[in-house]
Order: sequence, then C-alpha cells, then structure tokens
Amino acid sequence: MKKIEIKTIGVLLGAIFLSLLIVECSTVPLTGRRQLSLVPESEMVSMSLTGYKSFIDTNKVINDANALLVKKVGKNLSKAVEKYLTDNGFSSRVADFQWEFNTVSNSEPNAWCMPGGKVCFYSGIFPYTKNEAGIAVVMGHEIAHAVARHGSERMSDGMLVQFGGVALSTAISQKPQQVQNLYMTAFGVGSQYGVVLPFSRKQEYEADKMGLIFMAIAGYNPSEAINFWERMSQKGGSSVPEFMSTHPVDANRIASLKQLLPTAMQYYKKDIRK
Repeated sequence: MKKIEIKTIGVLLGAIFLSLLIVECSTVPLTGRRQLSLVPESEMVSMSLTGYKSFIDTNKVINDANALLVKKVGKNLSKAVEKYLTDNGFSSRVADFQWEFNTVSNSEPNAWCMPGGKVCFYSGIFPYTKNEAGIAVVMGHEIAHAVARHGSERMSDGMLVQFGGVALSTAISQKPQQVQNLYMTAFGVGSQYGVVLPFSRKQEYEADKMGLIFMAIAGYNPSEAINFWERMSQKGGSSVPEFMSTHPVDANRIASLKQLLPTAMQYYKKDIRK
C-alpha cells in the first residue's frame, strides 16, 4: 500500500512539475527555443538597475575614444534590436529597457549586458575588438543574452531547485537573502568584477546567432565575428576541454559562426535601417 501511495505521489508531483513548465515557459526570439521563465522581467530589470548603478559607482568610468565608440555602437545596435523585435512581434522583450553604455578601466577582456539594456565594456577588451565592427560583435552578443533573457532563465532554474518554483514575490518575502544570492549567481554582480559567471554552452551559441543578426541589421559586417574570435583564440582561449567548461572552445565557436554567416549576411545586405 505504501509503495502505491509513494508512486501516486510521484506521478502527481511529476504532473505538477510538467504543468509548471508548460505555463511558465516563453519563446526566445530568432531561435524559437522554449525556456523556463519564473521571474517577471520587470523584477529582473529592477534588480539590474540597482546592481548596475552600484557597479558603475564603484568602478572608474572612462570616456576615451574607445568608450565613445561603445556609445556609438550601442546607439546603432539598440535601434536595430528594437526594430527587429517590433517587426517580429517581440517588442515586449525590450519594453522595460533603459539603454545605457559605459566603459570602465579594467584589464580583463570582458563586457556584459544586464536585463534592461545596461551595458558595460572593460578597457581590456579593446585590444581584441580592434575596431567599431569588433565592438559590435561583442555588444551584439551580450545584448542577445539580455534579449533572450538568459539571466532570468538561469535564475528560474535556481528558484525551481531552491523554492519549488514559487512566485518570486513569495520567495522574496520569505527568503529575501536566498533570492539575492540567486541573483548574484545568475549575474555575478559584484563591486569589482560585474558579470563574471559564464552562461551555458547552449545559451552562448544562441547569443552568437542572435548577436550576428543584430549587428548585421545595425549595419556592421557580421564576418568580423570570425576575426574577433580568432584574435581571442590567439590570446590562449579556453584552457580546459569543452566538456569541462560552459563556454564553447574557440575552434568550435568559430566553426559555428561560419555556419551562421550566410544567414546573417542576408540581413547585412538588406540594410533594413533605410
């Protein structure tokens, strides 16, 4: 009798879990992938505003020639992203975005975009971007993470494990510190390093695809992505095998980008900004 009860409970829990996934899923633009979404985007944007301000306030913001290019590329890319999403029925993805593009003094080759369009470049990335199109490669990729809501997806996964998929408002009221820790894990927001934790390989490849198309729509040649990642691979690239890392190794990423180029080039040739 006990075995039957346990089996029944297991079936019920499985059904509840499946229902949760069905109800709380959204679709990623461009790729069509279904993703778990337990955290309202408005909440993610609200937390990002606080985290971004704290980071900018505690780091040295620079305004040199490269920083000005970051702002220029940001303006072009944000317009392209908004146009593409609006034209394809995904305008809600950026409805809460308040775009901002800053550069900080940091030797790490890094850049990131928080939910809400809060972008930051580290000065250490410029030896690899080399030019305006190179900056567009990096920024298109990072904005794609935000548009695809990869951070929210990762936080949702954590909530499902820790809280059983309860509403964010309930989790905040009952265990605010754990929710804060989840956010820190999802975005790695700290006083020194900003977003430091990697996305999954699946999310990285997805951001590569979306980023190529976004930069192409903005008028930047997507083939520059190959040049950028080749320069990054000369830096040393990933020092661990791909199966041990969440980021694709450079050779695999470059091969994937080459396969995506023909599609991205169609957007570049159209130049739909006109």
